[in-house]
Amino acid sequence: MLQNMFEHKHTLSFEVFPPKKDGDFVSAFQVMDALGKLSPDFISVTYGAGGSRAGKTIEIASYIQNTLGIDAVAHMTCVGSRKESLLEVAARLKEQNISHCLALRGDRPRDMSDEQFAARDFAHADDMMRFLKENTDLHIAGACYPEKHFESFSMESDLNHMKRKQDAGAEFFISQLFFDNDYYYSFLEKAGKKGITVPICAGIMPITSAGQIGTTITLSGSSIPRALSNLIATYGDKKEDMRKAGIDYAIRQIRDLQENGVNDIHIYAMNKPKMTAEIVSAIYR
Repeated sequence: MLQNMFEHKHTLSFEVFPPKKDGDFVSAFQVMDALGKLSPDFISVTYGAGGSRAGKTIEIASYIQNTLGIDAVAHMTCVGSRKESLLEVAARLKEQNISHCLALRGDRPRDMSDEQFAARDFAHADDMMRFLKENTDLHIAGACYPEKHFESFSMESDLNHMKRKQDAGAEFFISQLFFDNDYYYSFLEKAGKKGITVPICAGIMPITSAGQIGTTITLSGSSIPRALSNLIATYGDKKEDMRKAGIDYAIRQIRDLQENGVNDIHIYAMNKPKMTAEIVSAIYR
């Protein structure tokens, strides 16, 4: 089980996403094959808003778990889900020998009315975790935010919510991406003082094109340190140079984390096995 693995060594994990079209599954499986050769401890698989791609998530997670023999962590979101639908997804995961999920509130679906949003079964991820813990055999992971969730009033309130997730059954956390390790070290210190005792995986996203920044910042709320902004200013209009510089930045970021005792690394692989392999070979050679 993943929990035992955290006790004995560093961990390396990836996040991938399922294909948007059914016809793209062959290429998606090829991506998983390539990532599997890098021997990650687990691979998490994302979920569409409101569970819109739940079936695809389960299919990719099943391939990772049962064909590659690597622990799969299936994302589950609750913002657009009823209790019955969550139990159906949990049952399908169990049928596929998948025992771990990452429980998230998720983004509000664009077509969800205010009335539907107000009447949702789960207001927060910890509500969903508590429900899953009481009604399924799933092992549950949670998300955390080194620079706080963009909807939180303060870091203090965000850490309180993280503690509620742990109390509700979160067995480990995967952090939102960040680009400044100093924020992460400060976050770990504050989380420890708040009573967070379960493992935390540091989420690293390589920035290999200038175009990623706008979308990434909008979705994550992560700040951009000067070193990264200078890198983008220098290489942003040079595609291959930007790719190399972004990978190098991620490598240096991970090495610094490891040198400071952070041994659980989660790479947002974005279904790019070549990029991921370059990073892995540099940090574990």
